[in-house]
Amino acid sequence: MVIAEDKSVSVDKVLAQWKERRIRNVRFELPDMHGTSRSKIVPIDHAAAYAKSGLNMYGGAAVLDSRSDVVPGTLYNEEVAYADQLLRPDASTAAIVPWAEATARFICDAEWADGKPLAASPRHVFKRVLDRCHELGYEPVMGMECEFYLLDPTTHKPLFSGYHIFNSVRNTWVPAIERIVDQMREFGIDIITANCEYAGSQWEINYAPGKGMAGPDLAFSFKNGVKEIARREGFLASFMSKPFADSAGCGAHTHMSLLRADSGKNAMAEDSGLSTVGKQFIAGQLRHAASIYALLAPTLNCLKRRRRHSFSPTNVSWGPEDRSAFVRVKGGSAESRHIENRAPSGLSNPYLVGAALLASGLIGIEDKLELEPPAHPPAEEDESKPKLPTTLEESLSLLEADSRITQMLGEEFVKAYTVMRRYELQRFADHVTDWELQEYLEIY
Repeated sequence: MVIAEDKSVSVDKVLAQWKERRIRNVRFELPDMHGTSRSKIVPIDHAAAYAKSGLNMYGGAAVLDSRSDVVPGTLYNEEVAYADQLLRPDASTAAIVPWAEATARFICDAEWADGKPLAASPRHVFKRVLDRCHELGYEPVMGMECEFYLLDPTTHKPLFSGYHIFNSVRNTWVPAIERIVDQMREFGIDIITANCEYAGSQWEINYAPGKGMAGPDLAFSFKNGVKEIARREGFLASFMSKPFADSAGCGAHTHMSLLRADSGKNAMAEDSGLSTVGKQFIAGQLRHAASIYALLAPTLNCLKRRRRHSFSPTNVSWGPEDRSAFVRVKGGSAESRHIENRAPSGLSNPYLVGAALLASGLIGIEDKLELEPPAHPPAEEDESKPKLPTTLEESLSLLEADSRITQMLGEEFVKAYTVMRRYELQRFADHVTDWELQEYLEIY
C-alpha cells in the first residue's frame, strides 16, 4: 500500500525490491464475505511462480459463514465439486507488514482455473461497481471510522469501564494504542486521529481516505491489522457491533465523495452547498436504503446497536451535520464537502459497504433523482421518515427484490450472500439462549 499510487509497478518488481530488503515470507490475502483476511504464507522464493500461475485456495473460502461453516447453495461448494480458486496478487496493495518478522503481503483477487472471476467475492463486487463509476466519469473517495474494543483475551472483559470519550489519560491507557498508530503508518496507512470512544475500553483510530479500490483496501488492512497487533500486545481487539448490552456499540461510519475524472475536482459540492450530482447521489442512497441495509448491518448483532439516541440511524433520512440521520452531510469548504453514511456497523465488510453505498448513489445520478428536504432535526425523531428494516430476514428479502441493486452488485453475489446469511439465521434459531434457560428451565 505504500506503492498503491504507482499503478505501473509489477509484482515481479515488488518481489525483487522485497528480496533486497530481506523479506522472507509473502502473504497472499483474500478478503472473505465478512471482511476478514484468509491467507496463505508463501516463502518469497516461490512467490513469483504463484503470482504467475495463481495460488490455489479452496474456492468456498470466499462464501464461508461467520463460523466458517461450509454452506450448501452458496455456488462455490458442491456446485463446483469444491474446486480450488486461484489467488492473483494486486501489485498496488503491496506492503511490508511491520508487526510480522520479514513478512510482506498482497491483497488478491480470485478466479477459477478458466480465468472466470469469483463474482461473489467482495473485492470483485466492489470492482464491478467501481468500473461503473468510472464509466460515468467519477472516482470515488472512501474512508471508514472503525470503532473497536480492546479486551482481556481470556475473560473477554473490558480493560476499564465508564464513559470517558476523548479523555487524554485513557486515549493511551495501554501502549498498544500508540503501537497501532505507529505501525499502521509504517504499513502505509495514514493515521490522522486516535482517541478513546464513548464506552470504556473502546477506541476509534482514523486514517486518511483512499481513492477507488484503495478505499475499502485501507479499511480491510486496518481492521485486520489492528487485530494482529492487539494479539501481539496481549489483547483481543473486537469490532463486534454490540459486544455488551450495557455499553456502546461499534460503528463503521463511512465517508464518501466523488471526484470528476477529468478535473479531479469534488463533483458533489459547489460553493453554495451540495451540487446536483451530490443531491442525486444522496437521493439514490435514500431510495435504496432498505435494500442495501443487509450489507450495512449484516448480522443479528448489528441490529442490537441500532437504538435511538445512540448515534445509530433508525430511519431513512438525511441532514446537514445530523449524527442521527442515515446520511449526514459534512460541511466545510466545497473541496472537502462529502457525505457520511451512519448505518454501517463494526461487523460490516468494507468492500460490500463501499459497493452498496456507491451503487445506490450512482443509481441516483443515473436516474436524476430529486433529493427530498432534510429531516427535521434530530432526524431520528422525524416520524414522517420511513423506518429502516428491523430484522435481518426483512433486509435480505428487500435486497433480493431490488433489481437495480442486484444488477449493480451482480446476481451471483446476491444469491451467494443471501443463502449464506440465512444459514446463519437458522443456526441462531436453533440455538437455545441463556435467556431462555433462565426464563423457563427452573419454573416450568
